Amino acid sequence: MEFLKSFDSDDDVEFVETFFNVVQHVHAEESSNAARTRAVVNRDRQAAHDLLVRDYFADNCLYNDDSFERRFRLNKAIFLRLSNALESRYDFFKQKPDARGRMGFSSIQKCAAALRYLGYGITFDASDEYLKVSERTAVECVDWFSACVYEVFHEEYLRKPTQRDIERLYSAHEERHGFPGMLGSLDCTHVAWEKCPTAWRAGSNNDINVLGQSPLFNDIWTGKAPDMTFTANGHAYKYGYYLGDGIYPDYSTLMKAYSVPRSEKVKFFTKKQESVRKDIERAFGVLKQTWHVVKYATRLWDKERIK
Repeated sequence: MEFLKSFDSDDDVEFVETFFNVVQHVHAEESSNAARTRAVVNRDRQAAHDLLVRDYFADNCLYNDDSFERRFRLNKAIFLRLSNALESRYDFFKQKPDARGRMGFSSIQKCAAALRYLGYGITFDASDEYLKVSERTAVECVDWFSACVYEVFHEEYLRKPTQRDIERLYSAHEERHGFPGMLGSLDCTHVAWEKCPTAWRAGSNNDINVLGQSPLFNDIWTGKAPDMTFTANGHAYKYGYYLGDGIYPDYSTLMKAYSVPRSEKVKFFTKKQESVRKDIERAFGVLKQTWHVVKYATRLWDKERIK
């Protein structure tokens, strides 16, 4: 560099040499980033849709209904009901052309991508080879599917129990377990969060907080629940109760086993209470085996979206 000779001191020369090195390094990084730009993959979405139909939805499909239910975690009739309901209500699930005029993904493709993630707990791009759904689109499918299914069906399937429902619960649990006034068993399960911030890992942010997310329990706690009176040993009680273990607080609506049973009567009660609570342990076992998104670490970034 001939023009370096015009500088008066060695310090000036060293400064300019350093400056040129930085410029060359930045230029090299820009070139490297340009080389790493995401390549456009021309996915044949329509062919993937046609293959999915031939495999599972055609009159003479390749796989039978048992295979469908095992792989998608629900039967075909429910899947189609979900897909049709979401497609009729939300623009995201409607098949429409993109900016280049090519048809986008169908509703069954987007629902299938969401259910594959929820059912298997796989990475978001694991279904790309079969469904031709990219990682980013798969994340959107899971978000939209979860939120929209809740919005459409929660009033029917996640509604609060009516007085008649509660009476049936009382009757069923008393007949089967011998606990009058029992609403069910209460427990929570641990959900691992792969993207959990380090500052939160020591807290309880990885746990499903059942006490804070159960509408019926909240209504009982705040006194808004309907009158659910039952009688036990000649005493009338206004609200029903849940069976719980020792980790829960001492609420009147929670019936916990004795930690150190001493008398035969207390030992008998504790044995019965713990045997009945096996139902919810089995339920969590079935839940995790069916929906692996609960069994494995979730890959979503936001806590509200995970909930």
